[in-house]
Amino acid sequence: QVRLVESGGGLVQPGGSLRLSCVASGTLLNINRMAWYRQAPGKQRDLVADITTGDFTNYADSVKGRFTISRDNAKNTVYLQMNSLKPEDTAVYFCYVQRAWIRDYWGQGTQVTVSS
Repeated sequence: QVRLVESGGGLVQPGGSLRLSCVASGTLLNINRMAWYRQAPGKQRDLVADITTGDFTNYADSVKGRFTISRDNAKNTVYLQMNSLKPEDTAVYFCYVQRAWIRDYWGQGTQVTVSS
């Protein structure tokens, strides 16, 4: 019932920045949590950052101080601002939405590659 479309990924040099966007459409009532996860080749999908009701945020230790998650409710969009990127940030980044506390939705992912 919720469709998520990510954008903003690409190739960037170490120390550079990218801003990921995720636009939600469909049944948007009672979205209580939005998040970004990432999955590198051969590794599990891990939480990068999330934002919940009241705009409470939390981050993986590896990205604290470098990444910022935010949302624009009027645009049904969640963002991930990524600064000071490192090669180990290379992964497919997935947008996630939880609605009505019980339903999970995933985007298709966007590739982020950090390389010199």
